[in-house]
Amino acid sequence: MKQNFAELSNGYLESIQKGIKTVQNFKGNVSAGKGTREEQLNRLTEEIRTADAIVIGGGAGLSTSAGLTYSGERFDRYFGDFAAKFGIQDMYSGGFYPFPDEETRWAWWSRHIYVNRYVYPPVPVYQKLLNMVQDKDYFVITTNVDHQFLKAGFDKERLFYTQGDYGLWQCSKPCHRRTYDNKGKVVKMLLAQGFVIGENSELIVPVKDNGATDFSMLSMRIPSGLIPYCPVCGEPMSMNLRADDTFVEDEGWKKASAAYAEFLRSHKDKHVLYLELGVGANTPVIIKYPFWHETYHNNKAVYACLNYGEAFCPAEIEDRSICIDGDIAGIFGW
Repeated sequence: MKQNFAELSNGYLESIQKGIKTVQNFKGNVSAGKGTREEQLNRLTEEIRTADAIVIGGGAGLSTSAGLTYSGERFDRYFGDFAAKFGIQDMYSGGFYPFPDEETRWAWWSRHIYVNRYVYPPVPVYQKLLNMVQDKDYFVITTNVDHQFLKAGFDKERLFYTQGDYGLWQCSKPCHRRTYDNKGKVVKMLLAQGFVIGENSELIVPVKDNGATDFSMLSMRIPSGLIPYCPVCGEPMSMNLRADDTFVEDEGWKKASAAYAEFLRSHKDKHVLYLELGVGANTPVIIKYPFWHETYHNNKAVYACLNYGEAFCPAEIEDRSICIDGDIAGIFGW
């Protein structure tokens, strides 16, 4: 019998609403946690060992720690031609650039998708994290769209990608609520530009004698025949990323949202570690505020915030919080 997805719990909205309501009742005082850095590290180790369950909240800082940076050497290697022609300074801002035509736009996006979704990160942070929690009762909620949790081996049934997936396309209209895997077509776009795909899925660029990318050997446009169009209405396809109200929450998204809601409900009175990794101030309502809510309303729960330059907690849960400032890989010694 076909499942009625309209009847599933929307863990995404439920947790956001609860988080906002709780935060509104806080006085606004924040803390860096109690104890020295070493004492907090020891507490974190003990909480990971003894917790009945662990809810991991993954933000952009986690992928940055794994080496998936959006600027610097990675950007220069794959996008130096776009930087020179359009003045784009990093991958993030390039995602919003008004390219002159679809051929150029998809040349950009095919590179962006592949190096952030299908290439393995240089630092095995996600694999190390899985090794740490794989024997625990865990669930992952993330605002990242690079799908690195799944690539590292995390259980698909315990993952909730709230903001979409670089590996999926949708109708830009959208005329229907379905998403489409894009790897095969993305690879064709890259090959058409002059890239080579290596044996370990790496994206190989032509290089000069000095080792720099030889962009004269690469095209900044794809053939018109590779531009993706919706198979239902014929409108252009777009990325399945939550940028506006056209974002498609497909069946997989709805199942994951319901699974997250059920996990929180079934563990609400247990010793739960809410492990927040690399979540910044851009979207606190999705992970940070709900984690504060769950910790505040469960006196057995513990909140841990690991972040570079933004490790803090509300004073209301200071006694059950661990705040460690620094690079995530460095904190764990990975």
